[in-house]
Amino acid sequence: MAIAKPEIMVSVCCITYNHEKYIAQALDGFLMQETNFKFEILIGEDNSADNTKAIIEDYSNRYPGLVQLISHNPNKGAIRNQIDILGRAKGKYVAMCDGDDFWTDSAKLQKQVDFLENHDDYVMCCHHSKVIDDYDKLVYVKDTPVSLEYDYKDVLLGKREETRICSLMIRNIPQVTEVTEKSWFLGTYGTDVLFKLYALANTGKKIYVLPEVMACYRLHNGGVWSMIDPKIRKSRMISDFNLTIRNFKYSSLLKRQLLKIYLKKYFLFDIRYFNFNNAFQTITTLW
Repeated sequence: MAIAKPEIMVSVCCITYNHEKYIAQALDGFLMQETNFKFEILIGEDNSADNTKAIIEDYSNRYPGLVQLISHNPNKGAIRNQIDILGRAKGKYVAMCDGDDFWTDSAKLQKQVDFLENHDDYVMCCHHSKVIDDYDKLVYVKDTPVSLEYDYKDVLLGKREETRICSLMIRNIPQVTEVTEKSWFLGTYGTDVLFKLYALANTGKKIYVLPEVMACYRLHNGGVWSMIDPKIRKSRMISDFNLTIRNFKYSSLLKRQLLKIYLKKYFLFDIRYFNFNNAFQTITTLW
């Protein structure tokens, strides 16, 4: 009689592209995890032009069955790569980390699972992170980490401190993952923010942030978001803002607050760069 394989508790989902300088550090952070449960490591490698794939292959050969390389050819792009990896996740929970970031605490997964197993009213557990530059120099860390929590309204209005993707663990349930089937999801830039917002909106649950620093988020010139031209960054933020107000529900009070955010943060940018039609449509939606 065959013995049933133990259930996978966590799927570590990592997407990577041209990260040969960083991917080994990310993988080492995954592999150092000490847990009382089984986890899997899924690496979505998006047809890198450098040696990223070869490095992952080496780890996969050394840790067969644990480190799983999912290689794409041709390149899928970050969002489709993430969707593909999420669709393969077998765990009860999904922990995310991009290939240029890394974990620093060997008990990270255990602490997050323990929290979520004992607090059903939370759909997501995060923690504090250090921000470093390409030379490993510290850019930011909160001096005294404290526990935080956010609900749907908080994230809708932009409150999401210390919820970077390298810290994120989420319940692997349809109410969360079906966001990948939404056509608008492919048009996002700050994709993880819309992912969190959908999870909160669709479950009615909250995010909890553990008061511990357990990962490093890296700022570098190859980053998808962190080091792009400020004008492009702002235009992408406005695009995500408009996707949000078109695809999520909010009360009259929240509508007024969203309008204030637009007028304060984005309206002058739209006017300065002659995006009059966008400004008109946004204000009309929120008026």
